[in-house]
Amino acid sequence: MPVNWYAALVLIVLVGIASVVYSRYEYQHPTKSTAAFPKVGQTLFAGLSIDICGTVQKPLPASTNTIVPGITTLGHGVLNVSPLTASEAGNNATLGLFFDHYKGVALNAHAITVPKNKTYKVGDKCGAGTKYAGQPAVLKYEVWPNPVATSGTLTTGDPSTLKIGARTLITVGFVPASVTKLPKPPATTVNGVIVLSGTVSNGTTTTTTAPPTTSTTAPGGTTTTAPSGTTTTAPTGTTTPAK
Repeated sequence: MPVNWYAALVLIVLVGIASVVYSRYEYQHPTKSTAAFPKVGQTLFAGLSIDICGTVQKPLPASTNTIVPGITTLGHGVLNVSPLTASEAGNNATLGLFFDHYKGVALNAHAITVPKNKTYKVGDKCGAGTKYAGQPAVLKYEVWPNPVATSGTLTTGDPSTLKIGARTLITVGFVPASVTKLPKPPATTVNGVIVLSGTVSNGTTTTTTAPPTTSTTAPGGTTTTAPSGTTTTAPTGTTTPAK
């Protein structure tokens, strides 16, 4: 047989082997997306609660910023994360960013400031009349992965670096270092996250509007009412967040 025939056969075998090797590599090393959720134009909801020395604080009122930031609160402890710029999107959508945008509060590795400008610094002792009166406190935060989770993950350290995840529940605590569990956000917050998260599909809010009905009168005085169709609107995440 001609030499060219053997050369072609060898080439086909080599290409086949290379294809198998490459496919195996791709399978074992899948490409990871570099764009973290949520992206600009997407929306997620989460819950937030604050515990100071064993007392759960009232939920922050709805955000009233003149210029609406990409992370706000709707009230009742529900956070709305709808990034407007890259600086608010992905891994930048942190609890610290929410506190930076919300007037009258602050959060960092060393202290937390709650409404009425009351600041609690790491190492300060809990006040008289509180659950942990006289005990020095630190900052902790517990995160539940979803509204129906019965156990969360407790971390001691800077809560401001925590990225806000979709449907998560978060409690920030100023409590003694010996505390091993924080209270889950209240039922109103949990229910709010569940209901609002149900309006989001793949990071996009979806609103269904029922159209007006039409009436038809049949001979003999019988009236039949029929809907004129259903309209579904899918905006690109126009809901407010907080920070």
